[in-house]
Amino acid sequence: MTTSRRDFLRSTVLLSAAVPLAAAGCSTTDPATERAGGGTLARARDAGKITIGFANEAPYGYTDKSGRLTGEAPELARVVFKELGIGKVEGVQVDFGGLIGGLNAKRFDAISAGMFITPERCGSAAFADPEYVAKSAFMVREGNPKGLRAAGDPARTKARVGVLTGAVEQDYAEKTGVPKGDIKTFADQASAFEGLKAGRIDCIWLTRISLADLLSKHRGEGFEVTGAFTPVIDGREQFGAGAFAFRQADADLLKAWNEQLAKLKRENRLLPILQPFGFTQADMPGPDDTAARFCKG
Repeated sequence: MTTSRRDFLRSTVLLSAAVPLAAAGCSTTDPATERAGGGTLARARDAGKITIGFANEAPYGYTDKSGRLTGEAPELARVVFKELGIGKVEGVQVDFGGLIGGLNAKRFDAISAGMFITPERCGSAAFADPEYVAKSAFMVREGNPKGLRAAGDPARTKARVGVLTGAVEQDYAEKTGVPKGDIKTFADQASAFEGLKAGRIDCIWLTRISLADLLSKHRGEGFEVTGAFTPVIDGREQFGAGAFAFRQADADLLKAWNEQLAKLKRENRLLPILQPFGFTQADMPGPDDTAARFCKG
């Protein structure tokens, strides 16, 4: 299971003065600090700032109408990094499918996009423990003309499925029998919605959280979101666990993040951060929901 979400910006844009965007094509590492040694965590503490990559996908990480970076992941980043002695969070916008590549190219220091933990992604990035666990849903025309309610229904009804580029739903669709020709990829939620509205696809497959946010922007236009479901692939339930991701070399940063995240969970402070973006208690991770578990698949 997993990932307008709104009108996406196609290039890196300047955020509010409190959260400026870093230049998308540049390393965020201060050369002088790097020559002096020290990992990303030490450099960020010294500089008083850190840079995160986001995909402009509501409600996970996006710029609002004023140009301010917000969403469940950036707001969580502000809280956790402040606890780690890093007062400023800057953002770089990247298409979802380019987030891991951008991270490893040092365009930013963490992925802050509610990205699902998968075994394949764990081979390229170091994932933190999840901040949420979500289920899938479909956005369809009102009345749900093809009767799509579960993961196997698109293949059974020969429905054309819209997914986001690089998101796990494409894999789910393929493995549940949807022909590749019936799977259409879109760069963002806005373009996926336009595809559904134009009749190029019969449904959008994303998380319930994502689709509820998308529907809220298109009330009264003749669409609905189905009930949530959990895909079963090769006999195993696929729970979507969203988390931050770091470079594999940044073990100290990963450890520090996980310690602060665990503290927020123990003190029941995590849900209040995420709740304004449509998350509920049902979306909160359990004690067994760890990065190690989801990296195993």
